[in-house]
Amino acid sequence: MTEMSPTTMARHLGGGLLSFPVTHFDDDGAFLEGPYREHCAWMLGHELTGLFAAGGTGEFFSLTPAEVATVVAAAVAEAGGKLPVISGCGYGTAIATGIARDAEKAGADGLLLLPPYLVGAKQEGLERHIEAVCRATGLGVIVYNRDNAVVDDETLARLCDRNPNLVGFKDGVGDIELMTRIYARMGDRLTYIGGLPTAETFATPYLTMGVTTYSSAIFNFMPEWALAFYKAVRAGDHAETMQQLRDFVLPYITLRNQGRGYAVSIVKAGMRIVGRDAGPVRSPLTDLTDAEHERLRVLIERVSPKALAAAA
Repeated sequence: MTEMSPTTMARHLGGGLLSFPVTHFDDDGAFLEGPYREHCAWMLGHELTGLFAAGGTGEFFSLTPAEVATVVAAAVAEAGGKLPVISGCGYGTAIATGIARDAEKAGADGLLLLPPYLVGAKQEGLERHIEAVCRATGLGVIVYNRDNAVVDDETLARLCDRNPNLVGFKDGVGDIELMTRIYARMGDRLTYIGGLPTAETFATPYLTMGVTTYSSAIFNFMPEWALAFYKAVRAGDHAETMQQLRDFVLPYITLRNQGRGYAVSIVKAGMRIVGRDAGPVRSPLTDLTDAEHERLRVLIERVSPKALAAAA
């Protein structure tokens, strides 16, 4: 735990690139703490401002609440206070508040509140849910707007007025008008994080709306490339960002879209290709086929031959 206040933690996150380590499993689906910690240490050897343990890329949705606490504790131990560790949090309100308290005990610095399981709800219900999590812990809370849990600017403003530890907003919707309304209303009250799948695609337009950072799943297997892309975005180097979008990101998205649930599977495939195997995804997800795996290898070789050389 870094012992940052929620506000300081959120501002720190907004100053650089974020990443979500995958969760390592053996062939039977059991968590492998040793390899997971080694991977976190490897990631921390590069320039990051936040580590999101047991997040979406970490298969939060397939972990039990007890496993979430175990994974977060492992990340906290490896981070050693060097940077904030944010825990995934979610499901229904009763489970989410329990995960929040357990994450705080495990040493996390904050929470990424993912949508409740399955059900849709009115703004009133979402407001109660988010507030219950905020009040269950002293940790900073980042709301992840996506899928069945999309709060509007009025709901978010009310929540911020009553909950000083609500310090971040991660957008996974891509509604430009809503994002503009939220930023215009909340301004510097929140730190804004890009959270659309393969966030690199949206990094440049979102930067103009106050979204200074995003979570890079690609960082798991090509950290140097991910950092170079982020710096090109922040520097306004349009030619470089477009070149990298054409050479890697857009073909990568095309490959990711070949199978349902591949957003995590393709990251684990990339890790396997560069010699950092994290094991299979847990069902109901499935891994890439051999042919898809080879297509990804060719893409990685195109933009990051050093990554493949390290695996040789």
